[in-house]
Formats: sequence, structure tokens, C-alpha cells
Amino acid sequence: MPDDGRKRVDATTLTGVPATMMWTLRNRAIEAARPDTTFDDPLAVGLYETLDYPYENFGKPGQSHALRAQAFDDEIRAFLAAHPDGTVVALGEGLQTSYWRIGDPDVRWVSIDLPEVVALRRQLLPDEPNVTTLAVSALDRSWMDHVDTGRGVFVSAEGLLMYLPPDESLSLIGDCARRFPGGRMMFDSVPKWFSRKTQKGLRIHGDYTVPPMPFHLSAGEAENLPDRVHHLAYTREVMLPLGRGPWGSTLLRRLSDLPPLRNSRPTLTLCGFAG
Repeated sequence: MPDDGRKRVDATTLTGVPATMMWTLRNRAIEAARPDTTFDDPLAVGLYETLDYPYENFGKPGQSHALRAQAFDDEIRAFLAAHPDGTVVALGEGLQTSYWRIGDPDVRWVSIDLPEVVALRRQLLPDEPNVTTLAVSALDRSWMDHVDTGRGVFVSAEGLLMYLPPDESLSLIGDCARRFPGGRMMFDSVPKWFSRKTQKGLRIHGDYTVPPMPFHLSAGEAENLPDRVHHLAYTREVMLPLGRGPWGSTLLRRLSDLPPLRNSRPTLTLCGFAG
């Protein structure tokens, strides 16, 4: 990255799963900076240009993380339209800038992540009166005591559950459903074949190895999740918005929804909690 005189912030000490937030940040920022983009994320661009990190570890940038972020944004906006003054809980938020992209002055936002990540967020992102930031693991259920359940709750787990053991991921979904009746939760998951590759050591560029992703869930398995997890009323697959090039092909989308491809691709799942 060229030296433009801007004060840099060192993020090179990040390792393991926390470092993956730099991957998604880089991809969102590069997409947002394109002249032909439909993804508006100026804060991500600023963070990307401020943070010193070997982004080349992640190989060539792609659209998928920006499209994923848009899909989460769309579902959160739909929830808030139905639940004015509702609460959004962002688990493992990393350097996501969803709160500012949503732009709802009435939303109550609870940001959850590990202490080293929270320290970086507090250093770099604006302090907002509606945002409560908690430096705890998403698996530490104490964060649930800080959530206002009176106006509806949406739990976002973008880029998180795949890094957890399967029983921990399912338990977290179930506990959220139990604690926030009538709420919703959205998460993304990887297919079984990709999960296996990461657990064997998936190197994507140079010496960088992707952290293991032990939790996998296909679209078909997500449909049956209410049979496995108590207090789930329903699940619904959320499709990525159309992008550029192959990402904008409606034909490829239709093909990817045919068996067996449907259960061999990543998926986004929206869960509705029983009331």
C-alpha cells in the first residue's frame, strides 16, 4: 500500500480466527472503492487504508464478502422495518461496519468480540451512543444479559459459526432462540467438503493457512435445523444479491440451486425463533 502520509495502525499481531477479519475487510473495501460498485462502505475503505497488515496473505480480492455483507444488511433492514427500535446483536463482529451502513438512528446495537478485536474497533471506529460494545467471546453467554428484548432481537453471526466446534455452534443457536423468543438469527456456513479441506490445512496464498472450519451446514441441512435445535420456528435460505461478472449470472444461480450443487456450496441461513 503506498505511503500517503496517513498515520498507520499496526494490525500484524493478529493471528488465527481474529486475523480473518482483515480478509473480509480487505475484500469489502476494495469492492466499495470500485467506480462501478453498488456496495457503499466508506468506513471499510478508510480502515483498509489505515491498517498495516500483509493483505497479500489472502490472495486475490473477490466480491463474495461484500455480497455477503449486503445480504446481512438487507435482512437486518427488513427486521428493523418490522421492529422499529429493535436490537441487533453482532456476534464476532470483527471490523464489520454494518451499523453505519444500516444507518438507522433508532437501532440498538450490541457488538461482541474478543478483547484484542474490541480494542482495535475502539481505536478506529466512531463512538456511537446506540452501540454497546462487549469484549467477550460469543460463547460467553453473559453478553445476553445486555440485550434489550422488549422490541425484538436480531442476532447476526457473519463469518463466525464455521470456526466453532459443531456442538458449540448448534448450542449457541439454540440458546439465542431460547433467550430471544420471536427474534431472528442469521449466519453463514460452509459445505462439508470445504470444512474438511480447512481441517487438513488449506493454504490459499504463500504461507497463509486458513483457520480450521469444523462446523459445516448444507442448504438441505439448514432446512431441517428446527428438528435438531429447540425453539426454532423456521429457517430460510438467504441468497446473495447479484454482483458483477459470474456473480451476476442468474443462470449460474439457478444451476447452483440444483442437487447436488445446492448442498455443495456455501449458504446463508435465516432462523426464526419461536415466540
